[in-house]
Amino acid sequence: MIRIVKIQFHSAEKLYDFNAGTVELKQGDKVIVETDRGRSMAIVATAPAEVPEEVAPESLKSILRKASPADLEAAERNTAREKETHVFCQNKIAERNLDMKLVKVEYAFDGSKAVFYFTADGRIDFRDLVKDLAQHFHTRIEMRQIGVRDEAKIVGGLGICGRELCCSSFLRDFAPVSVKMAKEQNLALNPTKISGQCGRLLCCLGYEFETYCELRKGLPKCGKHMKCGNAEGEVVKVNTLARSYTIRTPDQGEVICRLDEAGTDHVATAAPPPAPPRENPRQAQQKRQEQKKQEQKKPEQKKPEQRIQEQKQPEPKQPVVEAGDVKTEKEKSGSTGRRRNRNRNRNRNKQEKPKETP
Repeated sequence: MIRIVKIQFHSAEKLYDFNAGTVELKQGDKVIVETDRGRSMAIVATAPAEVPEEVAPESLKSILRKASPADLEAAERNTAREKETHVFCQNKIAERNLDMKLVKVEYAFDGSKAVFYFTADGRIDFRDLVKDLAQHFHTRIEMRQIGVRDEAKIVGGLGICGRELCCSSFLRDFAPVSVKMAKEQNLALNPTKISGQCGRLLCCLGYEFETYCELRKGLPKCGKHMKCGNAEGEVVKVNTLARSYTIRTPDQGEVICRLDEAGTDHVATAAPPPAPPRENPRQAQQKRQEQKKQEQKKPEQKKPEQRIQEQKQPEPKQPVVEAGDVKTEKEKSGSTGRRRNRNRNRNRNKQEKPKETP
């Protein structure tokens, strides 16, 4: 079995697991631990708990000892030194006109390194600043850029609710927050009311978001046409926590209807379609004229009834020819030749006839 204790280096920071060994510890004790950055002072967040070796995380570091009075005095000296270093660095930043804001200076427990936390909109060339700090303090200098939320967590303060900031009191990790969370809770989308000291959306918007999503199930949205009991009208207000909604009837009266009381009358009906926009009389007349022109250009098409009647009209009857009257082409051509010969002979006889003498 291994005795594991959780520690934090600053309040409301991430918790780390350490091997307590045989050191007797309780919550709130200050201890000296070995980290990748050297020795540091930390605070015990939870009392030691025995855990099987198979379950314990690998590469678990051990607590060196409880903080002695000498260690506490050294920590106080480092705190005073951090204030002086902060003022000196702030002056150097102003001299070099660097677009950055110094947030905090932190010394290692043994004073071998100083970490400078700052915020900036973009990348900053602070090489000359690091040289000035190293020459003046004769220690290792580390510049670390952080975000506006981390700045609020380090500096601390009071929120619009009058309480200490969540990030600096108990919130250890930053969860993503969106405007949808404020809309789901029917909050006014006023940036000054839904933003925190860091200028970002309030972290507390996500605390009750899932609860509101569960309570919103079954409730209508504002603007829907609803029927509840004998009342029927448009939904003008929704109370998520009370699971009720208010409808406005045609006579301008308001009725509050609870979801559990609606029963079978809680039926959502589609809202009537919006009335079409009124057209300008001049535009309407132009549109009608254009439609008439297009109709005139189109070829006249017969109606389907007329086409069917034409298809049903009977074909003209051909004359019936009897078998005896049918003549072949050869017979027709022979009769025509005889007629011609008779005409020729008649003309010839008229020419040969002698003229009578008087």
